[in-house]
Amino acid sequence: MAIVVQKYGGSSVATAEKIKNVAQRVGKVFDGGDQVVVVVSAMGDTTDDLIKLAGQVTSDPHPREMDVLLSTGELVASTLLAMAIKNLGYKAISLSGAQAGIKTDTTYRKARIIKIETKRILAELEKGQIVIVAGFQGITDDMDVTTLGRGGSDTSAVALAAALGARICERLTDTDGIYSADPRVVPEAFRLVEIGYEEMLELATYGNKVMQPRAIELAELYNIPIRVASSFNDNPGTLIHGGVSMEVRNKVRSVCYDMDVAKISVLGIPDKPGIAASLFVALAKAGISVDTIVQNSSVNKIADLTFTVTKDQIIEAMKVAKPIAKKLGASDIVADSELGKVSIVGTGMQNTPGFAAKMFDTLSANGINIELISTSEIRITCIIKESKVKEAVRALHKAFEVEV
Repeated sequence: MAIVVQKYGGSSVATAEKIKNVAQRVGKVFDGGDQVVVVVSAMGDTTDDLIKLAGQVTSDPHPREMDVLLSTGELVASTLLAMAIKNLGYKAISLSGAQAGIKTDTTYRKARIIKIETKRILAELEKGQIVIVAGFQGITDDMDVTTLGRGGSDTSAVALAAALGARICERLTDTDGIYSADPRVVPEAFRLVEIGYEEMLELATYGNKVMQPRAIELAELYNIPIRVASSFNDNPGTLIHGGVSMEVRNKVRSVCYDMDVAKISVLGIPDKPGIAASLFVALAKAGISVDTIVQNSSVNKIADLTFTVTKDQIIEAMKVAKPIAKKLGASDIVADSELGKVSIVGTGMQNTPGFAAKMFDTLSANGINIELISTSEIRITCIIKESKVKEAVRALHKAFEVEV
């Protein structure tokens, strides 16, 4: 008897009726002969509501207390789902992250899973129980509750699938798979039948919000296939796995975008060893994650250094960077938070010329100026004005004739 891990997103359990629908779907899987472990997110906008509530109490909530607070959303969803499944005549039990044996480090709000002790879950499965686990959370060695960051329930599900040796991890939400582009932006976008871990990781990192990047990394590491499908219909969804056929290497698989981009440029700095290190070490210590970094060639030993961060970190990043820029003798430091990025992703770009040229030519033909460029072996990303992002996505999807 194989183990199947299912993860249901917040939109799938947003109301009592939707929870009942999920309960019926879980029951069908159990009736098919598999042992079932279900991971759930908080109902609807519960997490956002709890964050807002904390903000009304204090402008500086303590990270530990925030994790305890935010973990309650998943507890509510998991217990209600267990009740609904029992009401259908099945045996079910809800477990918190701690009860499920999910051990993490002590980094509040963005904890990392260290190990999963599966004894309790396996014991419950042997009793014929359907096990419902509260996602997004774990516990430290000191018995403090931690949360895994935005989208952390995806990571919970894949980690559990790996620890339990599950046959598959199913990620069920309000979308029925991974698309060639956001269907809300590109109406002709289509669902991909399958996609490799490498391509999916690039998509998740550069704008596709269906899966958390950490979950994809874990799935690739432990070779756990993930099926992304809708919890509201029986469409087959998209299979994320490591055995994608060779034909897809000749194509751009998807166009993705991200509106959460801000840019800081430090102008007129001396071009000498240690300059970049002094800036980025300070940013790292402040907990600021930097994405794209570009330093131009120096003229008369003077250079400009530009980097991007998320929009919610631009104020803090400027606070850190300004005094360092002054100390370095920079002529100026400027910020721009009205940016976004658009990316094309596909293994077909690896060792094949022409993709970058076509992307740049398409953007130029549509009057879209490129601010910055970053690449990997299977991705090209352009930083552009936020107002032009959706237009760029449509133009690139058409230009590359993205295919299944």
